[in-house]
Amino acid sequence: MTILYIILAILLFGVLIAIHELGHFMAAKACGVKVEEFAIGMGPVLWKKKGEETQYSLRLVPIGGFCAMAGEDESSEDPRAFTNQAPWKRAVILAAGAFMNFVLGLVIILLLYANAEAFAAPVLTDFMEGCPYESAEGLQVGDRFYSIDGRRIYLQYNVTDFLSRGDGEYDLVVIRDGKKLRLEDFELVRREYEGYEGKMFGFIMGYEEATFSNKLSYTWNTAMEFGRMVWVGLGQLISGQVGVKDLSGPVGIVDLMAETGEQAESTADALYSIFYLGAFIAVNLAIMNLLPIPALDGGRIFLLLVTWLIESATHKKLDPKYEGYVHAAGMVLLLGLMALVMFNDIIKVITS
Repeated sequence: MTILYIILAILLFGVLIAIHELGHFMAAKACGVKVEEFAIGMGPVLWKKKGEETQYSLRLVPIGGFCAMAGEDESSEDPRAFTNQAPWKRAVILAAGAFMNFVLGLVIILLLYANAEAFAAPVLTDFMEGCPYESAEGLQVGDRFYSIDGRRIYLQYNVTDFLSRGDGEYDLVVIRDGKKLRLEDFELVRREYEGYEGKMFGFIMGYEEATFSNKLSYTWNTAMEFGRMVWVGLGQLISGQVGVKDLSGPVGIVDLMAETGEQAESTADALYSIFYLGAFIAVNLAIMNLLPIPALDGGRIFLLLVTWLIESATHKKLDPKYEGYVHAAGMVLLLGLMALVMFNDIIKVITS
């Protein structure tokens, strides 16, 4: 089954990239920009068809794709060239890829939750016998945890994670009767409860029926949790808690997806886990692509803003080639990083 999971992982990863490029393509067409080629995959052309003005192609390597627009990084006399469009149109086109990745992540999560009967909810359904925190001034049955120490609660396990530092004072915000209630410097101390092993706070949380509205709500909350995980990972990378050797590229991601499928107890569990991971990667791609780094969409949007400010101040149009040089330099560095990450991924696969 491993080879099947590898093929599925490659195809899923390819879809994530293709959807990203489809976002650029659709936005470009909607904004009246001339698209010279829209390709799914990379490398040698397997199939191509010339439309009214755009060449559509399918390429050999099923990872990647591109949307080649007229005048993308150079001056052009064509009024429909990318560089001749209003700044807001260019920004919309550049952001559309990340938007589509995020939407795809939401769609995958919603489909995974389609057959759910209930969700583990961050809602207090009871307290253990003798728990001292149930009171009019404290916590009550029915309270929904909204945030702990300023960190938003999206899913039930967030409560456990954010209380993991143990005994001490916490700033809690709960939803009670539809209103937010703040419990600042709320002291929590773990204790032993009869019938339970170890010390704990004494909270009992339950489940909510998986109505359609709850499916939509938990889909959104799951995507938000994925986004937070990405930001936490970026913070750890910047602070040095993790290094480049801990990063994964396409090879590592495909291997992780295949390993996830192989370790599942059943084929259904394997598919669920692979697509759940795919949803996380889709949200990850959406966020990463909007970082203000040259060669990424976020970097292009950032330089677009800088260029607009300079042109507004000087009343002179800057030559797009200079922006192209910046992105070219960024692309070289990005490709170098990708090569290093891919090398590390291959070593990990060989030695595992």
